[in-house]
Amino acid sequence: MKQSRDTTEEERIEIVKDCLASGKNYGEMALKYQVSYQQVRTWTLRYEEMGEAGLEDRRGKRKKDQTPRTELEAAQIEIERLKHQLYLAELERDLLKKLDEIERRDASHK
Repeated sequence: MKQSRDTTEEERIEIVKDCLASGKNYGEMALKYQVSYQQVRTWTLRYEEMGEAGLEDRRGKRKKDQTPRTELEAAQIEIERLKHQLYLAELERDLLKKLDEIERRDASHK
């Protein structure tokens, strides 16, 4: 397995466009540009799905601080936000139920 090298966004775009022009010959592009076969394939699939935005280097960036690349990604971010909000509401509800139970128990012992 070939060790990947660091590439710029412009290089990735060039590699993908060249790959598409060659009929998606991932192996040939991997050898030509000295990157891994899998990386060329991944970049090509992302480019086909999201365009040039799919080739941005987003490592080390928190998802909540990023602008979504697609409507699907925006929806996924919103779903995760709502799941977290629901989790906090359920946690608060359970805590209040427990508090009410403790207060009733203490009141009945007096």
